[in-house]
Amino acid sequence: MSSIEIMDTTLRDGEQTSGVSFMPHEKLMICRALLEDLHVDRVEVASARVSKGELKAVQHITRWAASKDMLDRVEVLGFVDDGKSLEWVQRAGARTINLLCKGSRRHCEGQLAKNLEEHSSDIRRNVEMATERGIAVNLYLEDWSGGMKEKGDFVFGLMDTLVELPIRRIMLPDTLGILNPLEVMDFMHQMVKRYPNVHFDFHAHNDYDLAVSNVLAAVFSGARGLHTAINGLGERAGNAPLASVQAILKDHFNAQTNINEVELNKVAHMVESYSGIAIPPNKPITGSAVFTQVAGVHADGDNKRNLYQNALKPERFGRRREYALGKSSGKANIRMNLEELGLDLSEEDMKKVTDRIIELGDKKEHVTQEDLPFIIRDVLKHSEEDERVRLLSYMVSTAYGLRPMAQVRLQVNEEIYEESAQGDGQYDAFVRAVRHIYRDRLGRHFPWLSNYVVTIPPGGRTDALVQTTIEWVFDEKNYRTHALDADQTEAAIKATIQLLNIIEPLYNTTIDK
Repeated sequence: MSSIEIMDTTLRDGEQTSGVSFMPHEKLMICRALLEDLHVDRVEVASARVSKGELKAVQHITRWAASKDMLDRVEVLGFVDDGKSLEWVQRAGARTINLLCKGSRRHCEGQLAKNLEEHSSDIRRNVEMATERGIAVNLYLEDWSGGMKEKGDFVFGLMDTLVELPIRRIMLPDTLGILNPLEVMDFMHQMVKRYPNVHFDFHAHNDYDLAVSNVLAAVFSGARGLHTAINGLGERAGNAPLASVQAILKDHFNAQTNINEVELNKVAHMVESYSGIAIPPNKPITGSAVFTQVAGVHADGDNKRNLYQNALKPERFGRRREYALGKSSGKANIRMNLEELGLDLSEEDMKKVTDRIIELGDKKEHVTQEDLPFIIRDVLKHSEEDERVRLLSYMVSTAYGLRPMAQVRLQVNEEIYEESAQGDGQYDAFVRAVRHIYRDRLGRHFPWLSNYVVTIPPGGRTDALVQTTIEWVFDEKNYRTHALDADQTEAAIKATIQLLNIIEPLYNTTIDK
């Protein structure tokens, strides 16, 4: 199969996701990641004539793209409007317009109140104006899927009048997400057979959860380009997600693209952050749980012969495989996690730890790799002296008009330290006091808090347990600790002390920064 061109529309159609609006600098950062890191072939960055802010965003992008000799890869959606969109595109500094035309009689007559001949004449005039201005043209046939379901007469009639015009690509959208793979194959085959010299792109929508399947059907039937969006963002149910499309094209069709797979996860999480749309844990390729084996039998098979792994190696996407700890865990899961921590247990102790993890799983407790040292200590009845960092006492207070304060008494390796601090909240004040102990009294580098999540069970009770999960970075390694308590601040403090005990042995081998 020949190389497939990828046009990503995260910054245009993806921004039509309900509630999503990128700032100009965010659009620039995403565009840079798409072109420089992921190596997509083209990016659609905006719709013409939307707003002053959109114009400013595209100007930022085009200036950067021109400096990198990538301007021809930046595209803007425009309209058949007697040159108004072309003028906007020129002001934005772009060189390519994706002209939105009607691909069905129903849309043409119902929305424009024009017949095929009138619409064709309007398109021709706008294409000629673009050529005069030095602007390249790709052409969308909006509602192409609807037009083909109307037996294709309108689509073919329009194509016959446009095929000789200087149009680089004809882009065929399933605008309302109404097609299934068999229909895509039929309709695309008709287009390719009738117009063999035309470059066709396919643009899927996911209303029936068929976007990825339809994209692959289009490729199988002769489409030379595909439209995707990071994390499947887009109007209504969204577009085909780039990560899934890339993996299936490569592994199932041996298709060639220019996509740099190792950057897919990083860019997906950048877009997640900017868009505010969370990636589901089970989202293929980029979800937090998709490279996590839960069943103990799977870990055992992987440990022996990688029996439960497929071509979707996490390393392809800049990730690693994990083995979950819970009621389905067996010794193999636990052993593989212990090996990563550099710990070893006897068979007898391993059985005790396994039983404890299963018990926690039955209670729906979330067990992580970082919890293992604490579970081991509890199960094996280690003495309290083995806890090298102990919180002896603390006080946090807040008052109207005053910054919250904390006073902390901490024992580190038999030595006792006291410090106080102010902060932007009670927990912030606590962390600042502990940081004073580590930096000022011990001369140590203190972990960096990278993420803080609070989960409250449904029901709304005032005495409900709060689960606080905190992610940390220490010595270029990521850690996650969590704790349960009826008080959010207390849960966060417990999670912090957990982290300090985990990293305490590392201070002997870490050069403080």
